[in-house]
Amino acid sequence: MNTAKVNSSISKVIAAYQDKLSVYSDEVFQIIPPINGWSYSEVYSHIFDSSLLSVMALQHCVDNKGEDKPTAFAVKVILFLGFLPPAKKYKVPKKLMDRVKKISKAEALDLIHQFEKDLQAVYGSVANAKEQSKIKHPRLGYLNAKQWFRFIEIHLKHHLKQLNRIEKSFQR
Repeated sequence: MNTAKVNSSISKVIAAYQDKLSVYSDEVFQIIPPINGWSYSEVYSHIFDSSLLSVMALQHCVDNKGEDKPTAFAVKVILFLGFLPPAKKYKVPKKLMDRVKKISKAEALDLIHQFEKDLQAVYGSVANAKEQSKIKHPRLGYLNAKQWFRFIEIHLKHHLKQLNRIEKSFQR
């Protein structure tokens, strides 16, 4: 995996989140969309809170605090292809669901900036991290540093698509 390419992709996706955030009104940011589900606010809360948790797991892998466990073949395929398989709706693990909350646009921007800062602090160490040092993801199982890095990119893109669906629902 080319970590520079993934890092560049993550930067572009973060810029897209920031661009979208600047367009949403404070009112629309908080309301449940016509398609139901999460508000923009809750999507931002989830994606950047869980991304910060992913960076923590990534840092543990870099620090060699993980375990030498296998990564499931299906997960390797997801990481190779670069997207989550199509599904009607993924269930967020309860411990992550309990962390989702309505936040303001300013709080969302703060989360984005904290995520960027934390990710860039560890980015330089990803390529040289030991492949055997893995931390467990709540749904995907054990991932090493490079796999966590790739997952972060995939997860960010997944929820960007969710924001696009929400936008379309408001346009109907």
